[in-house]
Amino acid sequence: MTTSGNSPKILVTGGAGFIGSHTVVSLVNAGFEPIIVDDFSNSERSALDGLRAILGRDVTCYSVNCNDAAAMEDIFSREAPVGVIHFAAYKAVGESVAQPLKYYRNNLDSLLLLLELMPKYKVSNLVFSSSCTVYGQPEHLPVTEQTPRLPAQSPYGNTKAIGEDIIRDAVRAQIPVNAMALRYFNPIGAHPSAEIGELPLGVPANLVPFITQTAAGIRTSLTVYGNDYNTPDGTCIRDYIDVMDLADAHVQALKKLSEATTGYSYDVINIGTGRGETVLNVIKTFEQETGVKVNYVIGPRRPGDVEQVYADVTKANQELGWTARRSLGESLRDAWRWQQKIK
Repeated sequence: MTTSGNSPKILVTGGAGFIGSHTVVSLVNAGFEPIIVDDFSNSERSALDGLRAILGRDVTCYSVNCNDAAAMEDIFSREAPVGVIHFAAYKAVGESVAQPLKYYRNNLDSLLLLLELMPKYKVSNLVFSSSCTVYGQPEHLPVTEQTPRLPAQSPYGNTKAIGEDIIRDAVRAQIPVNAMALRYFNPIGAHPSAEIGELPLGVPANLVPFITQTAAGIRTSLTVYGNDYNTPDGTCIRDYIDVMDLADAHVQALKKLSEATTGYSYDVINIGTGRGETVLNVIKTFEQETGVKVNYVIGPRRPGDVEQVYADVTKANQELGWTARRSLGESLRDAWRWQQKIK
């Protein structure tokens, strides 16, 4: 699979990461030419091999830190992109609590640099990787884009809220950028080829890689934090979205931004399935889909955990023409195939 030399180039910061690498595939499938910028501080170079296997060719990749102003300016000058998808950020909640300044400097400085370089090189379209963490524990479910944001539970979450505010204020100040912040819910799964997937460094912070590592015998057991919440089975509820659906949403967001004909705009859109699943139901579904038992224990509630959150995705459906298509079972089968490959 190839794209022509005339394909519009999209700068994908953090493009070797979990969501970024899958978005690279969706971009190529949609006729774009992705240009990856990744310093591999939280990703593996093997993702580039996986992309080559899927796409049948190499993808241009710069091994650069997105805070390196000279290197980033050189990339803008050399590649002349028409848009940017900004994934690159530190994302470990616990580490952000212990090292807040590291997170604020990395996550915010990289965004500020992009917003300075984009007008200089006449790049007008920006898709920003945000998060449903900005909603905290909402009073009403499902959450819409009008649901009030609540104070972040971690410096990591705060960098997403501040990032949204920086973009909003820049657009209000007439910086020539059309921007969209996509508030992700809980990405899971892997590419169906099992050539790319989630590669957590160290102990996984997310549920599904912990399930697959436990099923594979890498972890002895999975702890379910709390079973006394006000939910059908007492465990927390989240909105789990397949990473390929999430990747496709970025392509639709770029297309929407490129259609803008008047002025400059900023918008936020929820990207989820619109359904909530309990932790125990995810485990049960994994066991049903794979035939593999998961050794889990019930532990105490974890401080800071939100009881339940899931998206209203009406805006994404209507304004992006996008909807989540892959089932929970499909996502878990793909995640398990990926785990078996990397085991």
